[in-house]
Order: sequence, then C-alpha cells, then structure tokens
Amino acid sequence: MLALRLTRTAHLAVHLRRLLVALASAGTGFLLLCALGHALSHPDAPGASALRLAWCAAPLAAAVYLAVAVARTDPGTRPRSGLSAIGLGPGRLMAVSATTTALSAALGSVAALLAFLYLRGSLTGRPPSDRVAADALAVGQTLPAPAVLTLLVLVPALASAAVAHTLRPRDPRPAAATAPRGYGRFGAYGWGKARETFGAYGRFGARTAATAGSRAAGAARVGAGGALQTQASDPHPSPSADGTTQTLDAAPPAPADTTPDAHPEPTPRPQNTTALPWGIAVLTAGLTVETYTGNATGAPAPGTAPSAGVLIGWALTALGLALAGPGLTHLCGRLLQAARPGALRLLAGRVLMEESHRIGRPLGVVAAVAAAAYVTATVYDGDGPAFGPLGTLGAVLVAGCTVATLLTAAVEARHARADTTGALLRLGAPPATLRAAAAVRAAALLALFGPLVLVVAVLAALPLDN
Repeated sequence: MLALRLTRTAHLAVHLRRLLVALASAGTGFLLLCALGHALSHPDAPGASALRLAWCAAPLAAAVYLAVAVARTDPGTRPRSGLSAIGLGPGRLMAVSATTTALSAALGSVAALLAFLYLRGSLTGRPPSDRVAADALAVGQTLPAPAVLTLLVLVPALASAAVAHTLRPRDPRPAAATAPRGYGRFGAYGWGKARETFGAYGRFGARTAATAGSRAAGAARVGAGGALQTQASDPHPSPSADGTTQTLDAAPPAPADTTPDAHPEPTPRPQNTTALPWGIAVLTAGLTVETYTGNATGAPAPGTAPSAGVLIGWALTALGLALAGPGLTHLCGRLLQAARPGALRLLAGRVLMEESHRIGRPLGVVAAVAAAAYVTATVYDGDGPAFGPLGTLGAVLVAGCTVATLLTAAVEARHARADTTGALLRLGAPPATLRAAAAVRAAALLALFGPLVLVVAVLAALPLDN
C-alpha cells in the first residue's frame, strides 16, 4: 500500500520515467512471447528458436538497466534523516522502490500479453494474414500457460532484484580503511579513489575559505551575562574585561530533534577508475571473438540473424565499453584541466571527474549501441536488420532504453550538484558561464567517445563484411 501511495502522489516527471519502464517491459515481453511463438510454430528447428530467444537478452538487459536508473532518481524512495523513527529506514525504502519497479514492469508485461493475444486473433477471432507474423505468433496453437507466465514474469523479477541489489543499505566504511595509497596530487596510482571537491587547488579560494572557517569556528561568543566565551577548539583562553581568564566552553550539544538518523543514506563510493584497463581488456576480447567468428561464418544473409559467436562478441564489446566508460569520462575531465586551464575549463573538468561514476557507464553503453547500429547498417547494406519488424522493435527498444538511461543519469547528476551550482550562483558566477561549462563538457565527451565508437564499429564490421 505504501508503494501504491508513493506512486500515486509522485510528480509528473517521475510518472513519465515509470511509464518508460512500463513501455520497455512491454516491448521486451512481446519479443519474448514472439520467440515462444516461433518455437511452437517450428518444433523441428530448436536452434533457430533458441537463437531468437538469446537475442532477446539485449532488450532485456536494456530494460532492467533503465529500471535501475529510474529507481535511483525516484525522490519518493530516497532515504532521508528522521524516517527511521517511523519505520522507513533504508531497508524499507529499498523494498518500496523494488516493489514500485515491479509494479511498473508488471503493467508492461500485461500490456505485452494483451497485444500478443490481439495480434494472433485470440481476442478478435481474426487471425493475421501475414505468414511471417503467423509463424511468430503461433496462430492456431495453444499457448502453454507456464511458459507464458515465466516469460512475462522475467522482466519484473529481474528489474526488482536489480533495484534491490543497487539500493541495498550499505554500512559506511571508515575513510582510513578504504583510502588507497597514491602518488602526487591527483594520485597517479589509483586515481579517483578519493576525489577532490571543487576548489581543492586553491583557485576558487578553498584555502582562504578553510582558514576563515577555522577562525570563525574559534571566534569568541558573547554569553547571556555579557561575558566573552571561546570555543573549545580555541587552544588559548581569552582574557575578559576584568583581567580574569575565561575557561574553555565546549560547543552546545545538538538539539534532540536534530539527531541524525540511525540509518543514514549511503553515500556513493568514489568510482574506481582502475576498472579502465579491465574494460579495455574485455573490449579487446569481444572484438577478438567477433573477428574469429566472422571469419569462420562470413557475413549473415539479409533476413537471418548472426551466429551465437557474434552475439557473444557483441556482448563482450558492450560490457567492455560499459566498464571503461567511467574511466574514460574521468580521463576526459583530467584532460580538460591540462595546460594551465582557465575557470571555464577547470569547472567543466572538475564536474566531469566528480560525475564520472554516474554518467560514465551509461555513456559507455550508448557508445556500444551506436557501434552496433553502425555495424548493422554496414553489414546489411540497407536490407534491414534480421527478423524484419521484430528486429526493428528490438533495436528501437535497446536504443531508446540506453538513451533514456543516459538522460536519467544526467538528471541525477544535475540534482547531485544542485548545492554546488547554487553556491556558485550566490558567489556571483554568471549563469552563462555555467551553461558554457555544460557545453564544454558535452563537446569534450563527444570528442573522446565519437572516434572511439567509430574505431570499435569499423573493427567489429570488418569480419562481417567479407
């Protein structure tokens, strides 16, 4: 009931993101049911049916990834201070978020079942006239209820499990136990383990502000009787007006109603950019598998799907780009600050380094999808992707989910740095400078990921174009 109440009272933007999850679940469920229909229509070709079902893994992974991104940006299930007192700790909110995701995905699965039954004529009594559609929809055959239920429950179950795993409560780790050893100011060994905040180099007056803050913390306070008192942090007592020395007074305790929550919101751990070599290794392995399989089987004929080896190679390539995305984004931010940067490049670079753990992985996934689209357009030479309309539906689902995930991650990153943006505006930074910094970030990411996508796509298309 709490999940339904939070769903009903959410903002319009939250409802639109949940609707995207439902649409992705509906499209994925429809493709899974079509794979089942092909298996029922062609019992003598289990290999082709299994390959169709395997190709449904791409839209399934994209739908689950979108559901996780939407759940992370849901403001209604975000842990806040004081909620544990009424039984809404991080564990309960995680369960509510997983339930909300399951409800959205289940709505899409029901829509997929209704669309499948309508197209095959089970609801109207008029079977489709297209033979290809009749084969994919298993017209005239009885659908096995356990198989249909299993396929339709697959998306909600995986999406809710992924959300629960991502938003699970984590105990805060001590900084001393998790901080790695590094060299230099940026930490050439294990960059990004301990990210520095804005103005860490003194360009924005961080040192001056820190000094002023320490002086303000030890400044004198006037008590109720007019006597001058000092903070406990002041190492030297201050003499009063009558020549006596005042004792050190400790800071007053926090009021009872401002006690921090027993289960605080887990802060995201700094992105480990040492995953960049692993991403490059997995990417190389994927291209190697594609090259070996493509040279062995050749280019697939129009209207047929590539082999299972090509599917494994593409999956490894996409995984490698996703793993390398945060490290590449962090590297892009570092390059922006090279060679005596000004305020604009320094601001843009620091934002990229700070948000690399949020937008880096979606950027890598979008790069993988763009490379796959280039390969598909090159191999088929305008004849269209395999499976006809079903392949087009799968491609639209994957591309739409990945782009929507990237935009959702960008919204999450914007909300995360809202306090920093407000502080810069209060300090007098013109809004035009912030917009210019955003344009510089976008141009830098495009300049880095654009050639990378082109190189990966050309290397992946070479063995399939023979």
